Amino acid sequence: MEKKYELTDETIEVCERTLHRIRALRDFGDVKAGDIGGFIEKEENLSHEGNCWVGDDAYVCACAQIFGDAKVYGNAKVGRYAKVSNDARVYGNAWVIDDAHVCGNAEVYGNARVYDNAEAFGGTKIYENAKVYGNARVGSRARVFGNAKIFGEARIFGDAEITGNTKISIMDPLLMEEE
Repeated sequence: MEKKYELTDETIEVCERTLHRIRALRDFGDVKAGDIGGFIEKEENLSHEGNCWVGDDAYVCACAQIFGDAKVYGNAKVGRYAKVSNDARVYGNAWVIDDAHVCGNAEVYGNARVYDNAEAFGGTKIYENAKVYGNARVGSRARVFGNAKIFGEARIFGDAEITGNTKISIMDPLLMEEE
């Protein structure tokens, strides 16, 4: 496997971790050799396969992984054990942390947060100040925005739009057995 980026000497400190800015070594996707990217802690954070990339001042740290054709950019943060994969996008000031997974064509942006064991997939869009957390799943083409919160064992799918100050939660996992 040919490496597609290298760690530069430019570093930042985040939560007592040293992150390195990356530089592309070859052309791939919309990235050209020599392009400067965002920050990662170690090569395990960003796959050398596919067209995935961390750009701008975004960062990925701890055991988080970016792979496939996923993009993390702007001032976005991905950390702990989170995964961003396939064609997913995380940007703006969004955070994806803990054991959260953003995949498919999902987008998380603005000041949105996806964390705990939550998952966003399909063509889902989570944005503005929305939060998806706990064991919540948001999929298909659902949109969660405004100050909405999806948490617990909640499942939001299809063409649903959850906005405003709406809070949706299912706290009893036994209720989910009928799915």
